[in-house]
Amino acid sequence: MLENRQKNEQGIISVFSLLDWAESFLVDRKAGGLSLNTVDFYGKKLRKFIQFCQLNQVQDIQDLDATSIRKYILWLEELHHNPGGIHAHYRVLRTFLYWYERENDLDGWSNPIKKVKVKLPKEEPLEPADINAVKAMMETCPKDFTGSRDRAMLLMLLDTGLRASELLDLNCAHVNPISGSLQIMKGKGGKYRMVYLGKKSRIALRAYLKYINDPSKALFLGIHGERLTYTGLRMVLRRRAKAAGVPYQSPHSFRRLFALEMLRNGTDVFSLQLLMGHADLQVLRRYLKQVSSDLQEVHHRASPVDQSRI
Repeated sequence: MLENRQKNEQGIISVFSLLDWAESFLVDRKAGGLSLNTVDFYGKKLRKFIQFCQLNQVQDIQDLDATSIRKYILWLEELHHNPGGIHAHYRVLRTFLYWYERENDLDGWSNPIKKVKVKLPKEEPLEPADINAVKAMMETCPKDFTGSRDRAMLLMLLDTGLRASELLDLNCAHVNPISGSLQIMKGKGGKYRMVYLGKKSRIALRAYLKYINDPSKALFLGIHGERLTYTGLRMVLRRRAKAAGVPYQSPHSFRRLFALEMLRNGTDVFSLQLLMGHADLQVLRRYLKQVSSDLQEVHHRASPVDQSRI
């Protein structure tokens, strides 16, 4: 059991602050093997909650009640967070408070989050990248270091459905440019998996690798030889989109397009789940809805009754 109070040098009992517990929670998440991106996600959301508590003179977890948490949700609305963002803050706070409850054996304390429910936002179709925009962006890539790198990245994002962090974490040693297999050492949740490249992507990758002198380095490098960052990747996509005269395509929109195209081309959902590194089929169901609407449009265009002379 962790005591909720400690004595300072003068023997005066002081209460562990919310910040102390939040830091301990993040240490626990790291020790549990969560990715740095996930831990950072938890940290950002908890900092927002601590900011609210500081504004309302709440210093200790045991000062919290259901009304305080509901006021926090309303405060997030006032700050113009969208429903999805609000629910993300709520989920992190819920995880934090349940962790605190497990860490402590406190008589007479009831977890206030149990009394607060936040409705899940309505699931809207996720917008994929525009395949024609991607083609136009690739046409702006010259046959030099940056052009070969950018073309390889565009094709790999589309051909594998990798998360941006997974793409940027790749080392040359994780890639087989002949077979096209890629080893994802630490996907979401720290999980290992394999993904694969098609023929065109393998050709683009081999063209880029001609510029890499040290195979022990990161796969995708900046112009000074450093590992490309997420900000750098976004800048590449923005620069290529501007050069092509098309709207910006986010890294994650390539992942959505990968999922939709794989489903449209007949991939079963269980294989796609493994390729994308999803823990369950919940996210894929959103893509399946879009594929179902595709089928409806196909039927409207080719209905045997409507297209006949009956």
